Amino acid sequence: METIIVTGGAGFIGSAVVRHLVAKTDYEVVNVDKLTYAGNPESLNGVDNNPKYHFEQVDICDAVELRRVFDQYRPDKVMHLAAESHVDRSIDGPAAFIQTNIFGTYTLLEAARGYWEKLHSNERDNFRFHHISTDEVYGDLEEKGERFTEGTPYAPSSPYSASKASSDHLVRAWFRTYGLPTIVTNCSNNYGPYQFPEKLIPLVILNALDGKPLPIYGKGDQVRDWLYVDDHARALIKVVTEGAVGETYNIGGDAERKNLEVVKLICGILEELAPNKPSHVERYEDLITFVKDRPGHDKRYAIDATKIRSELGWTPSENFETGIRRTVRWYLENQAWCRRVLDGSYRRETVEKQASNTGP
Repeated sequence: METIIVTGGAGFIGSAVVRHLVAKTDYEVVNVDKLTYAGNPESLNGVDNNPKYHFEQVDICDAVELRRVFDQYRPDKVMHLAAESHVDRSIDGPAAFIQTNIFGTYTLLEAARGYWEKLHSNERDNFRFHHISTDEVYGDLEEKGERFTEGTPYAPSSPYSASKASSDHLVRAWFRTYGLPTIVTNCSNNYGPYQFPEKLIPLVILNALDGKPLPIYGKGDQVRDWLYVDDHARALIKVVTEGAVGETYNIGGDAERKNLEVVKLICGILEELAPNKPSHVERYEDLITFVKDRPGHDKRYAIDATKIRSELGWTPSENFETGIRRTVRWYLENQAWCRRVLDGSYRRETVEKQASNTGP
């Protein structure tokens, strides 16, 4: 049985990957997560007691602990998802993004290289370091028909995307210079169950249910290519197991929508599935509120996923209409999870558990 290390496995995309690996593959899974505010162990309920699953609360910037994890579990593959990922937070405080996304990736690469260089030849050939990145490293698009390809030049706009672009370059340099067998993927905007409520889609769903304003930057005419998170998880596992070393694969849902269109679609689904609104709300759409645009806001993203479709045979199973309906329904049916995130109780319990494990 092979072993995969997943960094950031308690986050939104990482937990989807972990759930898929544990439920649908034979891999042993080691979740390496620092458990920052975006890491929620409750997103792994149902797999956390599986004998194939192991959790290590480790910061990817901690070289000593990373070496211990590699030596203890002897992984065949690494899927690197741990990252600071919220653009607004990167504008307000870029230091954490530089530390985690750049220095953390460097530290993980060095731990992986030190481990890989000591492997026997057949184990070295089988090893993979899969770095999961974002389409935001490409900047934005002007022409309506234009899409990001694997050869699109980098032009990041925010501290977040600049830090991810830096980490992408590090991964490719470790392949070119040291021969570490790396693969890079760049994905479009993810949505689906267990997403932290600071992101657009869960924020709109939960605010609407509470009768709060639905904030939209500018005119809401920014275009994003949306990808259902479980489709992304399948793609990532396809890449780490079948992708070619040294290659990059763009992963997109072929679902471009303006932000305002997304919000109005969610409101329409809520009218159907949650018609009992707060007393002051006549229509969910009435809660839409336009706010000042963020600095350097990219206008449009769109992914050309031809390569992963043609070379690896991956296609998304959800279109945006089916995926967003499933997402809205999940949030309606999992209000307890949502409230524990919103009131911070999930975080307090995590901190308390950390303290009890540390001892006096």
